[in-house]
Amino acid sequence: MISITSAFDSGNIRHINTQGDRIDLEIVTDNQSDFYQWFHFRVAGAAGRPLEMRILNAKGSAYPLGWPDYRARISEDRVDWRLADTGFDGEVLTIRHTPRGNALWVAYFVPYSMERHHDLVARIAQRPGVTLTELTRTLDGQPLDCLTMGEGPKMIWLHARQHPGETMAEWWMEGALEKLTDENDATARLLRSKATLHIIPNMNPDGSRRGHLRTNAVGVNLNREWAAPSAERSPEVLAVRNRMDETGVDFAMDVHGDEAIPANFLAGFEGIPSLREGQNERFLRFRDTLAARTPDFQTAKGYGLSEPGKANLTMSTTQLAERFGAVSMTLEMPFKDHDANPDPERAWSPERCKTLAHSCLDNLAAMIDKI
Repeated sequence: MISITSAFDSGNIRHINTQGDRIDLEIVTDNQSDFYQWFHFRVAGAAGRPLEMRILNAKGSAYPLGWPDYRARISEDRVDWRLADTGFDGEVLTIRHTPRGNALWVAYFVPYSMERHHDLVARIAQRPGVTLTELTRTLDGQPLDCLTMGEGPKMIWLHARQHPGETMAEWWMEGALEKLTDENDATARLLRSKATLHIIPNMNPDGSRRGHLRTNAVGVNLNREWAAPSAERSPEVLAVRNRMDETGVDFAMDVHGDEAIPANFLAGFEGIPSLREGQNERFLRFRDTLAARTPDFQTAKGYGLSEPGKANLTMSTTQLAERFGAVSMTLEMPFKDHDANPDPERAWSPERCKTLAHSCLDNLAAMIDKI
């Protein structure tokens, strides 16, 4: 008998009906919110059966433009994740696969569980020169962790996963933290000598564990809280911004995923009211040199530019650029693939997220004196 469950860390699905090999499903909205797109569930008891898994409410999701040309991720061991045959007819997202065994996991992107997060924090915190600080507790009572390393005067902040369903962001963070704590890595040595790095691998533990796409425990989009965070709605942002006020910020990268655009790209702060001389030029230099450094980054695709003085200061990138004069940016990675350099078996993957993190840090090291 086929069974469906999402009753685990980051799980999200509602089972509607099963008829033979066809399974009808719906994605559950974030708590106290209308956002939904992240799914993560297990199918059991279906070995050798040609499954047709239909997500009936795909059309009404937060970003329906994310479904065309998208392919779901599947795994039978939760380690090796590959692409499934996936189609969208304008209404329903259909995932087809014949599992070999009696347990198949299906997800929007390769999951990054809170257990893996705690393993990462524990592993990195034990390395020489690393300090772990619990900045606050979330509304669900989880710790918000910050890992600090380096002795230099430049203040570098890296934070990820404000939107919990964008799991590629924490895969990027895993790659960044591993590189920065590698004593044999020249980039790590240089950055740690010239900068102090403050790294938050997961800004939204509650949404991550609950299986949310975009919001925290009470349905708040954290990346619209940076102008006026509160302990009641957004303690995560409040704690981080307060700590940034204490340290200052010279360079900041906020790591995300984009549902629709099949590319890696950066968004900046060109529309902030108090744009300093040379501030945007330093951002553009980072962007353009990163594109020259790796084929997994490009500059042709991305978001439109804000008009002068019209930037949305509720977002971290623009708030930090305005508040501190920082070279601040949002890194977006795809749920689909990096079309300029595709992988037909795995599309954009955890391994490629980690490799891109290495390239970003190498790029930062090359221009750290001019940040």
